[in-house]
Amino acid sequence: MQQREKSLLKEIEQRGRVGGVVDRRFGENDASMSLEERMLERFTKERQRASKAFVFNLENEEELTHYGQSLSKLDDFDDILLPVDEDEDEEGQLDHDTVKKVHFGGFGDEPEEEEDEPDRKKSKAEVMAEVIAKSKAHKMRRQMEKEQEENIRHELDQDFDSLRTLLYAPDTSSMDNDTAKLPAAALANDEDTLDYDKQVRELAFDKRAKPKDRTKTEEELALEQKEALEKAEKQRRLRMLGQDEGGSDDEDASGRSRKRPREGDDLDDDFMEEESFGGFGTGLGVELGSHASESDEGEDSGVEDSDEEHSDDESDFDGFGEDNQLSSDEESNSEEEEIIEKRTKRKTRRSSETLEATQELPFTFPAPESHDEFLELVQGLLDYDVPTVVQRIRTLYHHSLGPENKLKLQNLARVLIDHILHIASPPAPRMKLLSDLVPHLFALCRLYPIESAEYFVEKLSLMHKNLKRGLGAGALEPEARTWPGLSELALLRVIGIIWPTSDMRHPVISPARLLMGAYLGLCRVRSFGDVIRGLFLSSLFLQYELLSKRFVPEAINFLVNATLHLAPHIFASAKSLPSPFTCPDLRSSSCESLAIHRSKAKGLRFRKPDLVHLISANPTEQSKIDAFGLALGLLERFADIYKSLDGFIELYEPINLILSGLECGQMSEDVQSRVSSLEDKITRLLKFARQSRKPLLLQAHKPIPIPSYIPKFETTSSSYIRRQDPDRERNEAAKLRYQLKQERKGAIRELRKDAKFIAAVEDKKQVEKDRIYKERMNKAFSSLEGERAEQKAMDREKAREKRRAGCK
Repeated sequence: MQQREKSLLKEIEQRGRVGGVVDRRFGENDASMSLEERMLERFTKERQRASKAFVFNLENEEELTHYGQSLSKLDDFDDILLPVDEDEDEEGQLDHDTVKKVHFGGFGDEPEEEEDEPDRKKSKAEVMAEVIAKSKAHKMRRQMEKEQEENIRHELDQDFDSLRTLLYAPDTSSMDNDTAKLPAAALANDEDTLDYDKQVRELAFDKRAKPKDRTKTEEELALEQKEALEKAEKQRRLRMLGQDEGGSDDEDASGRSRKRPREGDDLDDDFMEEESFGGFGTGLGVELGSHASESDEGEDSGVEDSDEEHSDDESDFDGFGEDNQLSSDEESNSEEEEIIEKRTKRKTRRSSETLEATQELPFTFPAPESHDEFLELVQGLLDYDVPTVVQRIRTLYHHSLGPENKLKLQNLARVLIDHILHIASPPAPRMKLLSDLVPHLFALCRLYPIESAEYFVEKLSLMHKNLKRGLGAGALEPEARTWPGLSELALLRVIGIIWPTSDMRHPVISPARLLMGAYLGLCRVRSFGDVIRGLFLSSLFLQYELLSKRFVPEAINFLVNATLHLAPHIFASAKSLPSPFTCPDLRSSSCESLAIHRSKAKGLRFRKPDLVHLISANPTEQSKIDAFGLALGLLERFADIYKSLDGFIELYEPINLILSGLECGQMSEDVQSRVSSLEDKITRLLKFARQSRKPLLLQAHKPIPIPSYIPKFETTSSSYIRRQDPDRERNEAAKLRYQLKQERKGAIRELRKDAKFIAAVEDKKQVEKDRIYKERMNKAFSSLEGERAEQKAMDREKAREKRRAGCK
């Protein structure tokens, strides 16, 4: 209790109390200042504070001092620093110390000795002298810098002629022969005559720079492209009907006056003639000397992409090549004959283009809602015009031009998928057109990935239903459609181009990967076309897994089967093959015709296979050789991908045995070298894999001893069984928990005692407050009762006086 009264009670009494001493001494909390600097600053502040009281005091004049002593208290002859020794030879002379200290220190004869004396405060005249000296030095320095800049500018002016000749060097090819023959000294003299001011005046006649337009937004660009296409379509229709775009130079088709274009009299200093639309008019190419004949026929309206108007580009390229050939073959002819010949060709070509104006490609098209409507749009068009039609549809119905265009572009993506399947179907697949349409489909899929993915999944589901239907009819039936067709293979190839193939799970790639694995694992080989389809699917798997390097056993198994079907080997049946590969169609009746005849293939070499030709045409020995080379190449590329797998040895060791069992001795050297090189490469990769493989090992550390559970007896304590554990760590943890429990109990007990003490103190304070309040109230009531008694006594006295007065 006494301890709480000393500590806790004082804390309670001082609770909420605000006060203390604040150290306001200058520099006390600044560690960067030394003790001398602190004392000096404090002394300065003290003097300043003391001097403030006498600033406006006019009665007390300022007292003059000398070395800290008042001049009024000094006698003139008390201490004039005369020599102490009066017996010196030279009487009446001042000593050296007196001259040094009183007579200005000997006028600076020994300035180095003054350093020992304490620093004194500078007077106002000295401070102003230093300020003036610094100002003069700064002014002199600025004058010197200005002179240096003037010298550098003068040197630059002197060397300007040489710089100008480098910047504006004349074209040597355009110089006249007479000028080229002039001596160099004469030219140098002419350039020297041009002074700087004249050259500056010449620069004023240079072409003015035009301000750049601001960067336009995507919506503004799309709107401009749409308006340009509509304007071009209107001009095309006018040209098709043989009508002019305007009735006169100053009036348009509706009779309203229009702005007259600037001519030669209207030229300004920065005049540049605006480029007009380079379309073909009704009279273009009729007159050779017209203005249109001098313009560049390769210019476009600036709206279409680089892949538009392929016919014009090809014709321009052919004409350009002929001109180059003529100029290279007939160097001896004059330049006028070449110009005449070129203009004659242009005239002939423009005449043909004028006759075919009615067949010009339109600039606007309606948005197709289905594939049939798209076929009607592109009916009669060439293949290289179809991408132009798609591009113009995308431009006219850009998603930023209207809310309904979003649905139209989504329908366009579905239409393009159907059209890709349409153009890739036999008997005449158009792969060039397919390649041109893929960029447009890719752009639409990036804009609307969810809708496009759903439509791709619908197509994959339909392909899977066809596969199940074909397998239900019989995997070996010739009429069963188990393997995918050419259009379906093209769709799988397009999926691999548009969507990311390295994702672990993808709404389009994952179903496509499963479908291709089902094709390779469930379909049986019945013809040479099935082998080609399987090889194409294996190449698609190689493309899909090139980055992720996921293992595809169906592709490896089919490549081994294709190698056994095509190449002669020593294996009699499927049972003799090394595991784990299975080949159910090995040496079957339907696959006997697939084998390569060694006698017929002696001089044949590997060539790049053509998918369309190999699937549609009858198999020949050359096509079998090409397919065999493709299978070997895919096995080699898969080996490069899977060489880092843990099971590479178990995977490619049987393949190496199969390659060693091939009988290619009577074939060409190209085939033999290819097979031997692949076998050597796989053997080398297997060797490296065996070297890098390490068996499983135990942990490389000191053996852990087996824990002993023998009880530990302590004879020094009578309670040795209590809270004792054979496990040392567990025993220590139990001790810590016990100590924590005891400490918690002690803390709770102390807190309860503190609370009880605080409650008692608060109760005492409240009792004291109540006592003081009661005393105060008692005093107030006693005073009131006294006053009330006095008032009643006065009232009684008044009543008594009234009665007395009434009686009288």
